[in-house]
Amino acid sequence: MRAPIAIAAVLAAVSPAAAQAPASLGAAIASGQVGERYDGYMGVAGAVTPEVRRQVSATNLQRRSLYFQLAATRHVNPQAVGIATACQLIAKLAPGQAYMLGDGAWHRVVAGQAPPSPDYCR
Repeated sequence: MRAPIAIAAVLAAVSPAAAQAPASLGAAIASGQVGERYDGYMGVAGAVTPEVRRQVSATNLQRRSLYFQLAATRHVNPQAVGIATACQLIAKLAPGQAYMLGDGAWHRVVAGQAPPSPDYCR
């Protein structure tokens, strides 16, 4: 299901590493209140402030734009770009950070265990 696309540039642009994110968003990511979704977008996994919700929305708008740009140059579906990016982002999460797979439930990375790699990521 994963599209054979090069997403290194997109991954660098969408990476929400806590050190690169605005302070409030970075803290929400680190605490697992905000996480990565299976579709390449961020989601709210717990109680957050309106400012964090705004930052998540702004991040998702930027990602959507990048996914559509890359999809147009690669002649693929933007959703495939998002899913391929999500596979990379989820694989890089740190312990305590949140993620959502296709089941729609939020999970947290457990210390000493790698985040799961769904079949569509292989």
